[in-house]
Amino acid sequence: MAAPPVAAPPGASQAVQTVASGQLPHDLSPWSMFVHADIVVQAVMVGLAFASVVTWTVWLAKSIEIASAKRRAHHARKVLAKVRSIEEARQQLQARHGVGRHLLESAVTELRMSADAFDKEGIKERVASRLERIEAASGRKITRGTSALATIGSTAPFVGLFGTVWGIMNSFIGISKAHTTSLAVVAPGIAEALLATAIGLVAAIPAVMIYNVFARTITTYRAELGDISAEVLRLVSRDLDRHTASQSPKAARPFPAAAE
Repeated sequence: MAAPPVAAPPGASQAVQTVASGQLPHDLSPWSMFVHADIVVQAVMVGLAFASVVTWTVWLAKSIEIASAKRRAHHARKVLAKVRSIEEARQQLQARHGVGRHLLESAVTELRMSADAFDKEGIKERVASRLERIEAASGRKITRGTSALATIGSTAPFVGLFGTVWGIMNSFIGISKAHTTSLAVVAPGIAEALLATAIGLVAAIPAVMIYNVFARTITTYRAELGDISAEVLRLVSRDLDRHTASQSPKAARPFPAAAE
């Protein structure tokens, strides 16, 4: 036969009286734990939830941006690998937008500005310098926003741990005030505190995984830009050699005019 519940002494706290009746102070669903948590722990949970939203927003936006940039770069590289001259490449890429066309137009601009120069190696060096700076700028642009993922992935677990430590500290303070070590009194406060760590991990793990995926994808994209620059430099060298071989009056200005 089950023993009858022990009556709580007069003046006992509400939590102790609830324990004495055989009931938990409140249910331990995630929402209920959030509502009954300390204000500091609640702030930590809200901040971590916001960080998780930022992670998935960056994932969606950057996935679309990187996929589009890679598609344009791949098309530009295929076109540049097939054409025989810069003018032919400009005609092929005239209706396209992206860093491939930008690299090509930058090379055309330098060739036009160096039309009266006689040192081919100097021209190639100046073209390569322009292409290098465009590559660097495009790399910085494509990585914009991914640093937020690295920050969330590295700090979210510690922020959640801070919420947990704060919640457990408050739980022990509550235990001392209630003058009882009953698990029914201790469990809700500890569960609320551990929820902060759980939310921190939920925010951090996807952020780290998405950041690593983006890092590999961006490395591939930068390699694609390097291939495009190499193709443009080959076209420049080819046109310069043709110009040197022709040595005719018609070749006085062999390079196409800059795009409008």
